[in-house]
Amino acid sequence: MFYTYISSFAKFKIQMHPKCICAVDVLFTESFGAAVSSLNTSHLTDEVIRRSKRMILDTLGVGLLGTSTPVFNTVLQCSQVRMQALEDSKVWGRPGLSLPPQYAAFVNGVAVHSMDFDDTWHPATHPSGAVLPAVLALAETLPVKPSGLELLLAFNVGIEVQGRLLRFSKEAHNIPKRFHPPAVVGVMGSVAATAKLLGLSAAQSIAALAIACSSAGAPMANAATQTKPLHMGNAARGGLEATQLALLSLEGNTQILDLESGFGAFYPDYVPHPLAEVTPTSHYRWVLEDQNIAQKRFPAHLGMHWVADAAIEARAKFLDKCPNADLSQIKKITLRVPTSRYVDCPLPVSEHQARHSFQFNCCTALLDGEVTVESFSKSQMNRSALKEMLLKVQLENPQDNHSSFEKMYCEIAVETTQGEMFTARCNTFYGHWRKPLSHEDLVRKFRANASTVLRAEVVEGIIYTVDHLDTNQDCSMLWSYMHFNKHMMHRDERHSSALA
Repeated sequence: MFYTYISSFAKFKIQMHPKCICAVDVLFTESFGAAVSSLNTSHLTDEVIRRSKRMILDTLGVGLLGTSTPVFNTVLQCSQVRMQALEDSKVWGRPGLSLPPQYAAFVNGVAVHSMDFDDTWHPATHPSGAVLPAVLALAETLPVKPSGLELLLAFNVGIEVQGRLLRFSKEAHNIPKRFHPPAVVGVMGSVAATAKLLGLSAAQSIAALAIACSSAGAPMANAATQTKPLHMGNAARGGLEATQLALLSLEGNTQILDLESGFGAFYPDYVPHPLAEVTPTSHYRWVLEDQNIAQKRFPAHLGMHWVADAAIEARAKFLDKCPNADLSQIKKITLRVPTSRYVDCPLPVSEHQARHSFQFNCCTALLDGEVTVESFSKSQMNRSALKEMLLKVQLENPQDNHSSFEKMYCEIAVETTQGEMFTARCNTFYGHWRKPLSHEDLVRKFRANASTVLRAEVVEGIIYTVDHLDTNQDCSMLWSYMHFNKHMMHRDERHSSALA
């Protein structure tokens, strides 16, 4: 459904040489390079445009919110001391501040993932954060600015490449254990998107993919730390830099997607397939048409959303039966969740650990009836009621609860000191690709996030611009809007104020 084999003979040769895929004459990498070069705006379908505009709006919102985080400010300070370039791109939420495009892509990519509020796909990755910052940073520097439809095409090529690569591994379908997926497929998405935007040829696109692959990979050990958002920023930057290097004729291995020692190094069960041939008039079936996106209601690891919904339901049952009950009467909380070491954090001490803690998100939802941006503040994390409740949580890992965002569930059992039991189960949370946020709720999320940085009229301007991207011939207002900050004055405004 998602690919075609070039020939049965090629398939036979792959089977005969499992450790030496180079026996096939550049089938897989060549097909990707051809697809990146050949896909055009006529291949975009209405559903792909609709879904990708939702992704873009959501990513811009969480990115703006992320510009207030310590990790964003740290990488911005570091990037400002780098050498300047003739062409600069705007830093989101920082009026008057621009950086060379690859560094703008880096810091804006960090902002998107700084609170783990960005979208999630299946097989598991955060697809938009590595692509959109790179595309916008590059688009701003082009002498002829792309149309909105051209921007959508580049963005979707970057999403598509990630989706295809993830489907070459069964391991990739599970919650990751070794490599953080945005650092692996995200950089390949960034390079494909920027190669498309610059109009690279098939051969140049192959070179760019090869160069980018050497920037791929980051360990899951840095999940739940301030370093994790850097994975997204590095992916955005690495892909854009690879495209720039390919444009300067730098070469890489032309079989990078074919080889076990190439992209296959990241997945032990990697079995690549060539893409179908793309012609100007052919129909192209995008992965995004068949696999929707999960968009989060609060800033935490995706697995936390099953836990929160189950806990909120159990809380409602408890309070419905005992309206005046004190939640301190809870004696024991049992969570039945998949095995996943990096989100089993009984007593988190930082906001990043809390965003990756089954226990923390469960107790917050039980105490407050919701999990929000504010839930991860120091004042909320240090509540004595929360700390006491965390000690009552026990995890169980049923064998039928698979470590996959497609298959997992959460069951909760809340036992009181009076011996009563309240249970709930969440199979699909609201915001999951099987139960996507309504358009109204997605826009509400964007407004809430963006309004922390932007004035109301600028927020509405972004909503309008994204909604009309497919008909807009000039989308330069999009990155101009992202440059504002209602709490900071543009340097020109500061100068005028000083002269007044």
